[in-house]
Amino acid sequence: MLDPLSDLLRVVRLDGAHFYAVEAAEPWCAQSVPATRLAPRIIPGAEHLISYHILTEGRCYGGLIGEEQVELAPGDVIVFPHGDAHVMSGTRDFELDREVQHDTVPSYPFRLHLGGQGSPTANLVCGFLGCDRGPFNPLLAALPRRMHMRGMSNAWLGGFVRQVAEESRLGRAGAQSVLTKLAELMFIEVLRRYLDDLPAGQTGWLAGLRDDVVGRALALLHGKPAHPWTLAELAQESGASRSNLARRFADFVGQPPMQYLAQWRMQIAANLLAQGGAKVATVGIEVGYESEAAFSRAFKKATGLAPGAWREARHTAQT
Repeated sequence: MLDPLSDLLRVVRLDGAHFYAVEAAEPWCAQSVPATRLAPRIIPGAEHLISYHILTEGRCYGGLIGEEQVELAPGDVIVFPHGDAHVMSGTRDFELDREVQHDTVPSYPFRLHLGGQGSPTANLVCGFLGCDRGPFNPLLAALPRRMHMRGMSNAWLGGFVRQVAEESRLGRAGAQSVLTKLAELMFIEVLRRYLDDLPAGQTGWLAGLRDDVVGRALALLHGKPAHPWTLAELAQESGASRSNLARRFADFVGQPPMQYLAQWRMQIAANLLAQGGAKVATVGIEVGYESEAAFSRAFKKATGLAPGAWREARHTAQT
């Protein structure tokens, strides 16, 4: 059985990473602008930016603007999957006095100093990870606006920071690809921890992976997306009745299985179109459409553009 999370991460293309270091001394507070304003300058061509901060030493607070700030200890990671504007500070009772314009912050190992001139009270490695938002990314929809993972292992965190520093400093061939993979590994580790900590009764795409029926159905759909699935066949393969599968899938994923499959096919097609020069008809066959016209209609309905026009627009955005 295919691992749907691995498949989804491959198809939504976690692509591009930007790191920078922060050294902060009291008193300090910094607001990050929405990531949508930064994508063209930080990671050109990325449809979406995921923001994150890793506290390596000291303590600090972080959270969404207007919401309660959480305290971070060494080894904690705070992630903003939807790229919302947020605040990092030395205290919960902060006065916002600086908006960090990340488009002017060079990549790691550049170190940004915040606050006073005293000894640092917090050291962080911060950054962004690019990914596709559309036409269909069920993972982003399933994630909260803020994720706080406590106590990532010191061995893992230390190795991560050292590798980021080395690759950034030396700038060897392939360094950008290595940095992207490192950011991807960090994000996957956060997702694993988040999935492990989900309470019973939680719904959403990630929670669906843990359900016996829904998890198997997702694995089948991701394993053979071009197969002409019917609800009856999918239910039989998932070991459930049609009514039970339909109900449980809608409860967890938020839509019927066949609608999910149709949207996932469009995301696969978008990925194939972005990767290279495959003919539109070939891409259509890859996602289960024997007719190029039928595929083109479905793709335009999902994205607003015909496949060829979408590919051209995507390539233009990346140059």
